[in-house]
Amino acid sequence: MDKNRCGWCKGDTLYEKYHDQEWGVPVKNDALLFEFLVLETFQAGLSWITILKRRENFRVAFDHFDYKKIATYPETKILDLLQDEGIIRNKLKVRATVTNAQAYIEIQKEFGSFSDYIWKFVNDKQIKNEVVNYKEAPANTPISDTISKDLKKRGFKFVGSTIIYAFMQATGMVNDHQLDCFRYTEV
Repeated sequence: MDKNRCGWCKGDTLYEKYHDQEWGVPVKNDALLFEFLVLETFQAGLSWITILKRRENFRVAFDHFDYKKIATYPETKILDLLQDEGIIRNKLKVRATVTNAQAYIEIQKEFGSFSDYIWKFVNDKQIKNEVVNYKEAPANTPISDTISKDLKKRGFKFVGSTIIYAFMQATGMVNDHQLDCFRYTEV
């Protein structure tokens, strides 16, 4: 018998694997947090499955999401990325990734880690919502509004409240698994 999952991921093996193994699991590792930030940035205006299908291409193109390398990308690397058919070739998003890597490092310097910085917004504890149907989950919240404003103040790009809320869901800062989903109690 199939496991009961959140409605948004049903019917696609890649989506289901992501849902079952990653989505909503609390992430405290700075490298993985940056990866999710990059992927959510590129997801803006697109479907998440589009990004998931290109995730490995992004990983290769962006040096395994090594923010220290990305922060120092020269213009030639940016131009190469804009020619890479394996990723989303949006000039603003590619440039934002470099800018965000630089700002990410500054946050690490100030707070010791990006994890310490980002998790302080939820008092270092996952928010557990009681979502009956995935369509009821919010697109943003006052907390994602606050994080978005703070990141923008620190120079980040493509970090609107909706993108940040999706980041919070992906990295387990908030548990928006449906109550009847097998993962709700596991994460």
